[in-house]
Amino acid sequence: MKPLIVALDLETDAEALSLVKKLSGFVDIFKVGPVLYLKYGGPLVKDIQKLGGRVFLDMKFHDIPSVVKKAVERAGELGIYSATVHASGGENMMREAASAKKRPLLWGVTVLTSLDESDLKFLGISRSLEAQVNWLAESAKKSGLDGVIASAREAESIKRICGKAFQVVAPGIRMNVGPDDQKRAQTPRYAIDAGADFFVMGRPVLEAKDPLQFVKSIYSDIEVTL
Repeated sequence: MKPLIVALDLETDAEALSLVKKLSGFVDIFKVGPVLYLKYGGPLVKDIQKLGGRVFLDMKFHDIPSVVKKAVERAGELGIYSATVHASGGENMMREAASAKKRPLLWGVTVLTSLDESDLKFLGISRSLEAQVNWLAESAKKSGLDGVIASAREAESIKRICGKAFQVVAPGIRMNVGPDDQKRAQTPRYAIDAGADFFVMGRPVLEAKDPLQFVKSIYSDIEVTL
């Protein structure tokens, strides 16, 4: 499985499917978030699958345990490859989600990459950012989840604490790290070296003049054989 997940942060299904066609064979997993899913729903998921793509449904489920379990079951019925739940929803919620039959892979969201230490203090969290991420990752593993969503900066410590088989998916990946809405962004090379199993890129791919060549350049940089 190739490590790059492309986020389909686009406005229309036509744009999304056009990109999936262009990258077919070079990208295995495509992330569909709430903006696109709430407009096109299951039919878009099926269309992506018909083109050979696996769908990472990033809806970040966070509700009472029974509701989250039902949501995960619906995702499984759609043939979703992976889905997210908020690890801060608690162990009961995560255990219920993990107990769903024929479910997708479940990745627990730890601390959004748009947040930093000052944001945690505002939320009343006294742990350091890394300690909070590690604590949520341990909780997710204990609850039966398959991995977590976390900044590449925390990937190494999560692997050390939770084991190599526990997956780490790093969002907020940029070729050149600069100021934007991702406060803990890193590069693909950094993510892979830190031990991330997958990394997510949206805007850098979507805004590239030639998305396919851009993806190939990423693989060349991280020495992935195509």
